[in-house]
Amino acid sequence: MHVKSILVVGAGLMGRGIAYASAVGGFRTSLFDVSEKALDKALATIQRDLEEGVNRGKVMADEARAAQERLLPATDLKAAAAEADFVIEAVPERLELKLGIFAELDETCRPDVVLATNTSALSVGEIAAATRRPQRVLGMHFFNPVPKMKLVEIVRALETGEAAVEVTADVARRMGKEVVRVKESPGFVTSRINAMIGNEAFFMLQEGLASAEDIDKALKLGLNHPMGPFEMVDLVGLDTRLSVLEFLHASLGEKYRPAPLLVQYVKAGRLGRKVGRGVYDYGKK
Repeated sequence: MHVKSILVVGAGLMGRGIAYASAVGGFRTSLFDVSEKALDKALATIQRDLEEGVNRGKVMADEARAAQERLLPATDLKAAAAEADFVIEAVPERLELKLGIFAELDETCRPDVVLATNTSALSVGEIAAATRRPQRVLGMHFFNPVPKMKLVEIVRALETGEAAVEVTADVARRMGKEVVRVKESPGFVTSRINAMIGNEAFFMLQEGLASAEDIDKALKLGLNHPMGPFEMVDLVGLDTRLSVLEFLHASLGEKYRPAPLLVQYVKAGRLGRKVGRGVYDYGKK
């Protein structure tokens, strides 16, 4: 199957980044969200990212214009799904929400269309079970910020077919990404390791071992991480990190129990850059 058009479901931080990669990769791209405000914000951000890509020499000016023309907002999920060759879901990490969306996509999309979820921790097999095409359902885990991060984890659930994996790998490569293939397991590879590092950083901060700034600096300069754990969690969202840790804790045991300080920050509404304050203060949103 040669994919020409992609539907991205969810215009949040990850969804708009995936839509950017899709459009730049040459795909006719529909970006759906239930909120027109979120769609407008996403399209404006993608335009800004394209301009930045041109300024950095990563995207040619004519390629940026062509990508902009290939990108269309969608407010009718069924209509957009009926036209799509490939679907990537990128809605918030709530299982019931994803199950409902996949059931609806399964009703509307052609039988040969692959349905991919960008979940970073939830069960791909459980999501696939909401459809009548589990062999065409898999995980396609992108990384934030999508325009700059090269990796995509392709997550194969129990019933995922090889044909779906091959189509997805081709789509990812056409987006300019490198792929790794992993079997379904809680947290896959990257989320499992990253959640543990980030959680340990919160325990260190809670114990007063070092400041957030010095912990971040230590990992960047001492371990060659491009971002410190607190810079990272502020970017992805403390609530998102907490939900991943809670899932891993329930699935894999005590070593993933969320640090009390992380729970405290989330309860206080300190969710990261998206609200203007997380571990660090970014001013008003």
